Amino acid sequence: MPKYLIQATYTADGLKGVLHDGGTGRRQAVERMAESVGGRVEQMYFAFGETDTYVIVDLPSNAASAAVGLTISASGAVRTKTAVLLTPEEIDDAARMEVAYRAPGA
Repeated sequence: MPKYLIQATYTADGLKGVLHDGGTGRRQAVERMAESVGGRVEQMYFAFGETDTYVIVDLPSNAASAAVGLTISASGAVRTKTAVLLTPEEIDDAARMEVAYRAPGA
């Protein structure tokens, strides 16, 4: 199952929700969200700084990841960035692929 890193920054209203629900309450909400599309949360961390949470999640597809991102963003409580995570073995596979490419102007 593809693995993703979701980085989230709460808005002021989102932070009010965190104060109300607590960290474990937000983790439970994120776990339910992932499970609702056939995925699972591997780990979730809160952090200091520009990004408030880091979530590593297994989701069944890019479409499921997009659905999660759209739903989260539409709430207005949080802004997210999502990155697809690749294993070292997947990078090995990619490095062995022959790709036909011509640089611009070459």
